[in-house]
Amino acid sequence: MANNEESRGLKSLLDWFANRRKSGSISVERQEREIADGLWNKCPKCGVLTYAKDLRANQMVCTECGHHNRVDSDERIRQLIDANTWKPIDENLLPADPLQFRDRKPYSDRLRETQEKLGLIDAVKTGLGEINNLPIALGVMDFRFMGGSMGSVVGEKLTRLIEQATQRRYAVVIVCTSGGARMQEGMLSLMQMAKISAALQRHRDARLLYIPVLTNPTTGGVTASFAMLGDIILAEPKAMIGFAGRRVIEQTLREKLPDDFQTAEDLLKHGFVDDIVPRTQLKNTLAQLISLHQPAPTTPHMVLWETRSLSSTAVE
Repeated sequence: MANNEESRGLKSLLDWFANRRKSGSISVERQEREIADGLWNKCPKCGVLTYAKDLRANQMVCTECGHHNRVDSDERIRQLIDANTWKPIDENLLPADPLQFRDRKPYSDRLRETQEKLGLIDAVKTGLGEINNLPIALGVMDFRFMGGSMGSVVGEKLTRLIEQATQRRYAVVIVCTSGGARMQEGMLSLMQMAKISAALQRHRDARLLYIPVLTNPTTGGVTASFAMLGDIILAEPKAMIGFAGRRVIEQTLREKLPDDFQTAEDLLKHGFVDDIVPRTQLKNTLAQLISLHQPAPTTPHMVLWETRSLSSTAVE
């Protein structure tokens, strides 16, 4: 009798585990649907699930391990610019297909599909705004648009942004994230490196501030030009920053590279980056730097001193 009760108990226990396994698979599917619906985010670094609203409130930085999730241009602008101060410029510049480039599909079709999917015209947004009440000219690259590649529109918009900043005597901040020059535009994309660099030189000649913020990833022709021409170069933690890819360099040098090669921390150690700033501190850090580099106000005492200096020089 006892054996029969034990066997029935064992059978019911096995049935319970079987039902539990079935219900577990359903809950996993339900959980995946909830994650896909945007209610939760799973950290790609530590695997912790975070409520989407909490993650966004922490500027898309994992509260458990500090991993910086990639953000789009709209989110980046929201994080940096004071509310109701953003004024976009050159929104209607459209990319063209001067080379009639075609790989698996025509470049013109690829552009149109990407624009329709993302609601973006190209891989950068530019505009004027304020950071903690300080005026700024801001450019934000978006990696979703063809890997943030730098084509003619990206180069033209950034050049116009810098020229406006020089005219208005604003500091320039460019948030960089890119796979490099856009191969579909050939030499025209490479020309943007020189064009933006020339505008930055004129900005520097006017004794105005330029700060690039290097995010993950910043590579190719962007790194080889305006990303490394800043007066102060900032980077996000663990961002990949480089020119050629790791595998290409290893095959060329025929030696193994360090694990932290092309990370922001490695570049800071070798002097290529001035500081690594967590995203949650970026806005205040930029505001402090811009405030420190504001032109000194002209006072009557200063004008009198300058007049006396000029007079003494003239007498001599």
